Parts: sequence; structure tokens; C-alpha cells
Amino acid sequence: MESDVPGGRHVCCRHIVALRAKKGVGMSSSIAQKFKNIGPGALVAAGFIGPGTVTTCTVSGASYGYTMLWALLFATVATIIFQEMASRVGIVSGKGLGENIRDRIPNKTLMWIAIVIVIIAIFVGNIAYETGNITGGILGIQAVTPDIPMIPIVVVLGLLAFAAMWIGSYKVVEVILTGIVVFMGVVFLVTAFASSPDWGAIAHGLFVPALPEEGSKGILTAVGLIGTTIVPYNLFLHASGASERFKDPEQVSDARFDTILSIGLGGIISMAILVCAAANIYGTENVVTNGKDMALALQPLLGSWATWLIGLGLLAAGFSSAITASFSAAYAVNGVLGWKKTVKDLRFKIIWIIVLVAGCVMAVVLGKSPTELILVAQAANAILLPIMAFFVLYCANGKDLGKWRNHAFANCAGVVIIVITLFMCWRNMSSFISSLQALVGA
Repeated sequence: MESDVPGGRHVCCRHIVALRAKKGVGMSSSIAQKFKNIGPGALVAAGFIGPGTVTTCTVSGASYGYTMLWALLFATVATIIFQEMASRVGIVSGKGLGENIRDRIPNKTLMWIAIVIVIIAIFVGNIAYETGNITGGILGIQAVTPDIPMIPIVVVLGLLAFAAMWIGSYKVVEVILTGIVVFMGVVFLVTAFASSPDWGAIAHGLFVPALPEEGSKGILTAVGLIGTTIVPYNLFLHASGASERFKDPEQVSDARFDTILSIGLGGIISMAILVCAAANIYGTENVVTNGKDMALALQPLLGSWATWLIGLGLLAAGFSSAITASFSAAYAVNGVLGWKKTVKDLRFKIIWIIVLVAGCVMAVVLGKSPTELILVAQAANAILLPIMAFFVLYCANGKDLGKWRNHAFANCAGVVIIVITLFMCWRNMSSFISSLQALVGA
């Protein structure tokens, strides 16, 4: 008994049985096996805990206290739902999200319209993220050595990222930098408890959606929190990573466990960053404009060492995310255009070079207000998010996915998330445009 996944993996029942016997994978893996298979989801979580998350969550907590925790809770749940869809599509089809978008639209005209939309959204979104990543690296270095000018920092960071990606020997560096970012996240989590926060206010902020009195600025911050968590390029990254890690469609449950656990922990760390800022900065006269200001959130636990950890963490997060964002754009464009090229191919390299260079240039041109720039960059991605979410929802409903296609709950949740995100983006548009104009005119 056989079935063909169009444009994807040829699934044979005897092959699946043999594969399960070889790998020791049954209909439901043990808890130990599920933990062993954690990987693609953890990569996504590490991807969204970058300088944008640290900056946006800190600014939110320092400016509005615990009010915006609901936005992070919504964003975390939404991320889990859509990343699970993306990973499931990748596992069952054996291909990335870009290839699935291309293969699942039968009408050629509509297919090319979709391809153009995806390419524009990925370029705009990833360049915005790259700008935030480079700016985060600048904030990290200037937190401990404030006298170093911006342009030399951008040049050095850009050249190091370029060299690592061009040579292809970035894996070890990325593991080390990701380790630093995870350590920083754990420190924020410990500090959140050590800061004796107002737990009643935390519960209220989590479950009672509200915006500050200065609504326009507040909606920009709320949308920024969503944009820094539900990262459009992570949908492409997760689908490709899951298709490589999980070769048997029956391992979808393992991938779902990986997604829920990893992204759930990532969301908790993001909330901890906001709580630290709310407990230690909110209500004071301090305004978060640089890395040293962010360090105030960690002073109850680290004292004078807080500045060094924030500096090192922002630098590590910025540099590792600069590599991830550039490569993800290349993978997405490569997939949706059907090039099937490797990282060594010149066309593949041209894509990530454009994203990296554009991000460096934007960081210099618009970097006079770094924290505001990062916030606007996250909001820009949130505006593009509904487009990518729609394509994921479309692919996850493919009939060829069989029993692994979306069920009613996933579809209803996906539609609700897209509608809410569209509404927030519409409410945010005027504030986003005015903030962008202020940056350009600064």
C-alpha cells in the first residue's frame, strides 16, 4: 500500500516499518526519546531570543510595567501553533516551506504572485531583523566600551559574519554564541524571581489585555513584542530543520513535543526579561536607550557584573542572529524559486550578502536611536507576519498530508491568530509610520 506526496517524499508503509525498526521509533516515542529528539524547536527558540527580544521586552517592562505580558503570552501560543504547522508540513513532505508554497499552488499565475509576495516579505522582514541584529551587537559593545564609534563596530561585525558564512565554518561559533544567549536567558529567569515582583500584577498583565494610556506608543510596543517572538523566517527554518531531523511522518508527535517545550521555555524567558525590567526599572526616572540602561534590570542579582553580561549577551545574540537571519532568507528564496542550490552556490550567497549588507547600512543610517530602531524593526516584521502565517495555514491543509493535515482546532486557532494580528497591525500602522519617519529624520 503506497501513497505519493506530490513533489515530496514517496511514502511506502513497508519502508516506514523498516525505518521504525532501524531507529527504534514506534507509534509513540518514550519521553526519553522525545527529549533526545529536541532540536529544530530549540533552534527556533534560540533564534527569537535575540537582541530584539532583549531590547523590546526591557523597554516594555521599563516603560509600562507588567501591562504588556499578555502580548508575550499571545505571541508564545501563536508561535507554537504556527511553528508546529510548519514543522509538520516539512516532516510529511520532506521539503522546506518555500518548496511547499511553490508546489502546492496549481495555477502558475497565482504561484508566481505568491512567490513574489514571499520574496518581498522575506527580504523586507529579514533586512529589518538584520538591522536590529547589527544594532544589538553595537549596543552590546557600547555597553562596556561606550567610546567606540558606531561605524567601526558595524564594519567589524559585518566582516566577521560575512567571513563565517562565506567559508561555512560558523557552526562552532554559533553553538558558543547560542550558549551565551541561553545563559543570559537563564540569568534573567533567576533574576525575575530574585527581584520580588508583584505576582498579582503579573497575573493581571498576563490575562487582562490592555494598552497604556499613550495608546499609539503602546500599540507599537505590543506589536513589537509579537514581531520579536513570531519570527516569519523561523517558519522556513523550522520546516527545513524538522524535515532533516525527523524522517518518519510518525515522528510528528516528537516534533510537536520539541516545539511546545522549546518555544514555551523561550516565551517564559522573554516574559522573565520583561518582569526584570518592570520590577527594577519601571517607576524610576531611568529611560532605556542603550545596553547599560538594560543592565539595570539585572543589578539585583549581578550588581556591577550586569553591564558585562548584557554587553556580552547582546553582542552574542546580535552576531549569531545576524548569521541566522541572512541564511534563512537565502534558504527561503532558494526554496520558493525552486533553485535547489547549496550554501556554496553563488546565487545562494548573493541572497544572504544582500540581507547582511542592507542590515549593516540601515544600522548606520538609522542607528542614532538604537532602542527605537530595534522596536520599529520588530514591528515591521509583525506587519508582515499575517502574510507568512496565511501561507503556512494553506500548506498545512494540503490533502496529500493525509492524517497529518490540519484539523478543525488548528485551523480555527490559525484564523483567529491571523485576524488578531491583522487588527493589531492595522491599529499600529500610523504609529509605525510616524516612528519610522522620526528615525529617518533623526
